[in-house]
Amino acid sequence: MISVEDVTKYYGETMAVDHLSFQAKPGLVTGFLGPNGSGKSTTMRVILDLDQANSGRATINGAHYRDLRFPLREVGALLDANAVSPKFTARTHLRALAASNQIPLSRVDEMLEFTGITSIATKKIADYSLGMRQRFGIAAALLGDPGVVLFDEPVNGLDPEGIRWFRGCLRSMADEGRTVLISLHLINELAQCADEVVVIGKG
Repeated sequence: MISVEDVTKYYGETMAVDHLSFQAKPGLVTGFLGPNGSGKSTTMRVILDLDQANSGRATINGAHYRDLRFPLREVGALLDANAVSPKFTARTHLRALAASNQIPLSRVDEMLEFTGITSIATKKIADYSLGMRQRFGIAAALLGDPGVVLFDEPVNGLDPEGIRWFRGCLRSMADEGRTVLISLHLINELAQCADEVVVIGKG
């Protein structure tokens, strides 16, 4: 479970998140809905300890992300598909992630196959289309078979077939009992995949 408790976050004098509280529960796809700039990405960064809240706290199964011994085996996240060295190949990057968290290397090939990018796994990520980068990011998020997953605008760049495939992924993960949090700014897309919705505006 993801628990956000009275979180407030400023960047300088600009308030990005204003006393936000919600829970994302196991077995459900929780949609995180709001316009661009509403604080969704900031909240996810706080959950993952990439940014520190000015007040309040965010925990994953009762613990802070920074305290997890092998975080990729407990939490998977896709916040920015471009946040990886373009000089790497998908296979090289996933193998490095697996080694860092004691994940069997067999999972690399499983995730490449699952996300449909085996055929480009040895090409540099710089040469990937946006849709292929999103699929690669999903592979990285699921590499450790985590029980909690977070996705920030994951359907950007996916074609219609890819969007349908990803909706199925979300449903399967929730049905397996995982905690799924997905942020979107398109209400029609969220209506097709979310069990519960958290709405945020201006933090």
